[in-house]
Amino acid sequence: MECNEIIVDMRELSAEDREKGRKITELLFKLNHTMPMSAEYNAVLKELFGDNIGTGTYIAAPLNGAALDKVKIGNNVFINSNLLAMARGGITIEDDVQIAGNVSLLTNNHDPYDRMILPCKPILIKKGAWIGANVVVLRGISIGKHAIVGAGSVVTKDVPDYAVVVGNPAKVVKMLDPEKFD
Repeated sequence: MECNEIIVDMRELSAEDREKGRKITELLFKLNHTMPMSAEYNAVLKELFGDNIGTGTYIAAPLNGAALDKVKIGNNVFINSNLLAMARGGITIEDDVQIAGNVSLLTNNHDPYDRMILPCKPILIKKGAWIGANVVVLRGISIGKHAIVGAGSVVTKDVPDYAVVVGNPAKVVKMLDPEKFD
């Protein structure tokens, strides 16, 4: 995925950005302490993501992260518990994606010489992808359409459409037959 890097200096966040971060932290706390699948839970999800969450989508608590206003989630997405979404670079999750428990989506890193500087690049997870448990997806990565990322993998390079990747770093071990998908 070709994507532009943005640089964020955490010392220079605007008052508006700091307030947005405070509000997201508050909403995460509320979500993580609300009865799942209740009207109240769904209302907090809606407040947290606004119009950036599709219909038929479910996110299991607990959910953690930063800059969640930069996350866009499609329709019929299932995200299991303990997602860590460090989203300052932007995260897009297309329709029909399945994300297992304990997944980390990390759009930012730290400058090795000045840790308050965050180089950020977006993450894109395309339609129908399946991300296994305990996967780490690093900044600037695209996960292809109907691709599978095996449990425990660390994704350091783009994953092609219909690929199955496993390992650290994740490598293609199999290609799925596109004809077998609707």
